[in-house]
Amino acid sequence: MDVFTFVGLVAGFVLLVAGGEFLVRGASKLAVIAGISPLVVGLTVVAAGTSSPELAVSVQASLGGNPDVSMGNVVGSNIFNTLAILGLCALFLPLLVHSKVVRIDIPIMIGASVLLALLTVFDGSLDWYDGAGLLAAFVAYVAWTVVQGRRETQDVRAEFGAEFDGGVPRSPLFLARNILLLLAGLGVLVVGARLLVDSAVELASSLGVSDAIVGLTIIAIGTSLPEVATSVIATVRKERDIAVGNVVGSNIFNLLGILGVAATIAPVGGEAALQVKDTIVRFDMPIMVATAVVCLPMLFKGHLVRWEGVAFLVAYGAYLVFLILTETGSGARGTFVDALLFSSPLVAAVLGWSVFRAFRPALVERSGAA
Repeated sequence: MDVFTFVGLVAGFVLLVAGGEFLVRGASKLAVIAGISPLVVGLTVVAAGTSSPELAVSVQASLGGNPDVSMGNVVGSNIFNTLAILGLCALFLPLLVHSKVVRIDIPIMIGASVLLALLTVFDGSLDWYDGAGLLAAFVAYVAWTVVQGRRETQDVRAEFGAEFDGGVPRSPLFLARNILLLLAGLGVLVVGARLLVDSAVELASSLGVSDAIVGLTIIAIGTSLPEVATSVIATVRKERDIAVGNVVGSNIFNLLGILGVAATIAPVGGEAALQVKDTIVRFDMPIMVATAVVCLPMLFKGHLVRWEGVAFLVAYGAYLVFLILTETGSGARGTFVDALLFSSPLVAAVLGWSVFRAFRPALVERSGAA
């Protein structure tokens, strides 16, 4: 790795941290001014903004006739967002989860993940009409989320009055300053992600790994670093609705919005449809669906504690190790798989305990009523 690649990696990381700070500050204040809860801002504005690097990379890859990068970027980003980002945030502070996320948005994320798997499992591609359908679903989701969020916020304001606003000023100067903070944060995030991804891709190319692996790992992690910066900073600032909403909203945006655009414009790039590599369909997509499904019982109890965050991070580390061993054809792959199978009862026990903790209050209440 030459010095310019190293400088690009470091500069990209610094810009991502700065951009995340600007974005969270601006978005959290604008949420109150606009009468929208921070959760809705996290699910929409912040999620779409931090996913803009994924959008740029996937669209460019689709137009350039490189669908492995486009699809690998989205699938890999969603796995990284769920396991690595939520896990990392939980290490800083236990993540408190809004009931709306558990009741509505996580099921939508699961549904979108399953839908993508079903659309690709039969013919290994996304046609333009598949993309148009995904885009329509995304527009409907955003519109419903904003309308519902404003309605709930108005109900809270009617009940609590001025206490709800928390004394946030509404002068034109304050409004303009926070809009500039939000826009500056988005711009810095995009530039930082671009620097980081370009440097990482140059490094990966020199190592001779496949486009699919680059998309699933280096590009997926690189383009997800805005979500890392934003969610971690939001957690540290105790804006945990934005932290969780950003991850769930970004995953939905990736699946419906980004792949919707990439598949719709694929014919413009010379391809009849957005082709999906067989290994992604058979292995990585099921992992993506599984991580989305696991979120529901883990977060149903209303929070994600530190040891559960560690479990998420360990699971992502195991996924990365398996990808690397498979790509390199290492003889250690068999041993690693055996180790995973050996530890699977422990993993099942941990998940079972989390599910029991999630549903225990309802079971106790039901038995008491009986």
